This record gives sequence, C-alpha cells and structure tokens, in this order.
Amino acid sequence: MNKPLLALLAGGIVLSACHSSTPKNYNKEDTTANTAAAATATKDTGFVTLFDGKTTKGWHAYGKTAPGAAWKAEDGTLHLDASQKGDWQSKNGGDMVSDEEYSNFDLKLEWKISKAGNSGILFLVKEDTAKYKYSYFTGPECQVVDNKENEDGKLIKHRAGDLYDLISISKEVVKPAGAWNQVEIVCNNGKLDFTINGEHVLSTTLWDDNWKKLVAGSKFKEWPDFGTFKTGHIVLQDHGADVWYRNIEVKKL
Repeated sequence: MNKPLLALLAGGIVLSACHSSTPKNYNKEDTTANTAAAATATKDTGFVTLFDGKTTKGWHAYGKTAPGAAWKAEDGTLHLDASQKGDWQSKNGGDMVSDEEYSNFDLKLEWKISKAGNSGILFLVKEDTAKYKYSYFTGPECQVVDNKENEDGKLIKHRAGDLYDLISISKEVVKPAGAWNQVEIVCNNGKLDFTINGEHVLSTTLWDDNWKKLVAGSKFKEWPDFGTFKTGHIVLQDHGADVWYRNIEVKKL
C-alpha cells in the first residue's frame, strides 16, 4: 500500500474514532441530565407532605406548643413510644396535632399498630382545651386498632377503619397488627369518604339530619359540639399503645 493512501486511511480512522467517542460521552451526560430533570420535575399533584420522615416539624401535642417527647421521628416513621404509661395515654405523649387546620381536604397516610394496640386518625378537631379536654370531644375518627387482640376491635363500629362509634366500613380490608395499612380520607363540602388499602369502604355526609341522628345514637352525644366544626386540625391519637404513621400528605380541596 502506498504512503499517501496509508496516511489517508489512518486519518480517516482517527477521524472516525473521534466522531464515535464524542456522541457516547455526550449521550451519557445528556441522559444523566434528563434523569435528574425528570426527578425534579415530578407532576405537581397538590399534595403537601405533613411529615418529612426525619422530624416532628408541623406537629404539636394537643393544647401545647410542641410535640410530646414520646412521639419520635425514626426510620421514616412517626412512632409513638408507649413504653412509659400515663393514665390511658402515654407518658410525655398526648395526641399529635397538625399545626395547620383544614376544611375540605384529601388526606393520605399509612399506619401500623402494635399487638393489642389502639389509636385513631381524627379530623376537623377544634383545639380549645378550655372547652374540650380531649381531641375526640370534637373530631370524628377513623379507627386504628388491632381487631384481633384489642377489646375495642371486637365491637361493631369500633373496628379498624370504622368511623368510630358511628359507621362500620363496608368490608374487612384492614391488615393485622404489625402490617402497614394505607388510608385515604376525603372530606369535601360535607361529603366524607374512606378508602383503605385501595378499597372504598365508607361514604357519608356530615352535618345533615342523618349525621345528627348518628351522633345522637353514639357515645358522642355527651359532647354537643362533636362533629359540628367545618374547619379543624388533623390528629394522630395517643391511646397508650405503640403506633407508627408514615407517608402523611394532604391536599386542600
């Protein structure tokens, strides 16, 4: 092969190598950039995180300015450590109350209860300790309980997922103690719906004549203001048992 032709071919090889390597490096960087952009530009669903997985920021104990020390942010969960008892609640615990109040909302979260444990997710709670000693004096509750080992979990309208002491859920979809359950509570212009582990299990209307009859036939008839407030706090109940909550988010409707 003559030298000019050899030089020409060699130049072509070098040029080809340069052209082939450049796109590879560029594509790699471009893919990384696109992935990062996609992760950042997640679709805005309107939901706001109420628990960051690391701190108790955004919450306080009922009637106080800071959370009880028994509530701990650990391993991405909000855990009530009930190892120390204080009456029917935990020592240095108390109900955990959202700093913000909500009227029409879509609340999503997951919960896990300890063996024989009891807790609850309350909403539309009026925080006025001068008039209402506990959050359940005013706010309806989605029951959180071990149906198998806790006495309350054996009663009609007191089982896990029920609108406590008012309405039973339509089907048994709650997982046992130690397992995570997904809950969605939607309250929109008086219409209340519960969805548990992907199953729609309860629907009712707040504040109408039927609602008043339900309350009158329940233990809440002792407290005339129960279930009457159209704006209030979200509450995670301290009922003296270990309970865990995570992935707590809410959207105002």
